[in-house]
Amino acid sequence: MKTIDELVADGVRGKRVFVRADLNVPLDGDTITDDGRIRAAVPTITKLAENGARVVVASHLGRPKGAPDPQFSLAPVARRLGELLGRQVAFATDTVGDSAKATVGESADGGVTLLENLRFNAGETSKDDAERGAFADELAALADAYVGDGFGAVHRKHASVYDLPARLPHAAGYLIATEVGVLRKLTEDVERPYAVVLGGAKVSDKLGVIDHLLGKADRLVIGGGMAYTFLAAQGYEVGKSLLQKDQIPAVKGYLERAEQLGVEFVLPVDVVAAAEFPDLKTKAPADPTVVAADAIPADLEGLDIGPESRKLYAAKLADAATVFWNGPMGVFEHPDFADGTKAVAQGLLDAASSSEGNGALTVVGGGDSAAAVRQLGFDENAFGHISTGGGASLEYLEGKTLPGLAALED
Repeated sequence: MKTIDELVADGVRGKRVFVRADLNVPLDGDTITDDGRIRAAVPTITKLAENGARVVVASHLGRPKGAPDPQFSLAPVARRLGELLGRQVAFATDTVGDSAKATVGESADGGVTLLENLRFNAGETSKDDAERGAFADELAALADAYVGDGFGAVHRKHASVYDLPARLPHAAGYLIATEVGVLRKLTEDVERPYAVVLGGAKVSDKLGVIDHLLGKADRLVIGGGMAYTFLAAQGYEVGKSLLQKDQIPAVKGYLERAEQLGVEFVLPVDVVAAAEFPDLKTKAPADPTVVAADAIPADLEGLDIGPESRKLYAAKLADAATVFWNGPMGVFEHPDFADGTKAVAQGLLDAASSSEGNGALTVVGGGDSAAAVRQLGFDENAFGHISTGGGASLEYLEGKTLPGLAALED
């Protein structure tokens, strides 16, 4: 895989370099509520611009249905990107139309242009190879070289991620190089003990990574909504808690395999529950109560791990040399149910600074986990790595071939 440094060394001055970034940030109207992904794209764009490239940045945002939709415009991103770069970013109001051609054509050496949302064109996400390829051809006409740097999209077989690199000289940007380097440390020659913390709503979303890591991790720490399917698999009643009954047989199988392999499964011993799901807009008090994980009343819903579980989870992370975390422990968006996720985040920080854990490598696997770190006020720089791609990092850990990475291989 060619690096961006090698591409720059070959000479990029005056060349149009297409950077596929991941600028899919959360918006409240036209206000960006978390600019982490934009900040992650800055080093690659800066390197190219400072070496005289005419940088053409492209990304998706949200899930528009293959046509322009103002609520998913990248215009607010263009403004924020310019602020972070410290230079003006020209904004094209389409992807491959007159505005894109004119804006890119007017770019000077060191200039930066951001195209409108790639998913405003149906060809970007089409499952038809010809339609997707035709869109990639139009994108290729805007550039002389390609840099893949949108890690959060590399698990998608999309035109700008998979087809476009085949049409241009290509290289990996700094973000992708960093992400892949960290993920290799989670799958090859792992420093032990190796603890994996998995949360989030659905156990079905995590079965692939559980299956693949059963032979690699020393312990799997389970929280979030998915924990209740594990508890049900052990024969416990889970009340009104989130439950995927169809996944109970698979979960039982994983618990049995783990016992055979000597892999420790750590499940909640108590939970914070309430009669109703909390109002995340008003943050009104939800009247939470702590109950034993094996005795959740029929009229209550588990919404976070409890205080004894927090202590248990912290202890299971304390001696770890490697920790990967993907998925919150509860409904962290509400203050009554955020303490479990806070405890896990703090557990990672303690493992990273612990002499017992010899300064663990701590990796936050993107998505809601990364959002929780920021929302709950933790210092991002205190973690070993915060991934920009939750889905991509999980698929990598499942051992899957990611189309966007495969496309960057020579």
